Amino acid sequence: MTMSIEEISDRLEIQDLLIAYSYALDFQDWDAMEALFTPDATVDYSEMGGSKGDLATTMEFLRTTMPGFPAYQHLVAGSEIKIDGDVAHVRTMLHNPMIMSEGEQPDLMFCGLWYVDTLVRTPDGWRIKERVEKKSYMRYFPGKKS
Repeated sequence: MTMSIEEISDRLEIQDLLIAYSYALDFQDWDAMEALFTPDATVDYSEMGGSKGDLATTMEFLRTTMPGFPAYQHLVAGSEIKIDGDVAHVRTMLHNPMIMSEGEQPDLMFCGLWYVDTLVRTPDGWRIKERVEKKSYMRYFPGKKS
């Protein structure tokens, strides 16, 4: 498959957007996170136990929930990108280890899911218009208790 320079550029910009989302979330940079979405975005985290709604609902959920975890990482990979003009449909794998408690032997959870996104090209670059999490697995490992 031969790609135009514009399609190569779009794909790199989309990959950067997905990575920026992970970094904003992992470092709790809520202003940077909000800027990655369109103002009318909808987000559905409900398959993994999270919120479902507009951008304000999503940001409130993230601001109040994520600080409760001592540590986590959102590792994205393997994006399938289909671009049609100024719209892109993207499916991306996510592996998300989360520390659930502090201490010598903390509780740990592994989450695996896909982000299913509709992205749109804006004057500020590609933005997330719709994001739906699709669950693959969730596994909890309790830490050893003394």
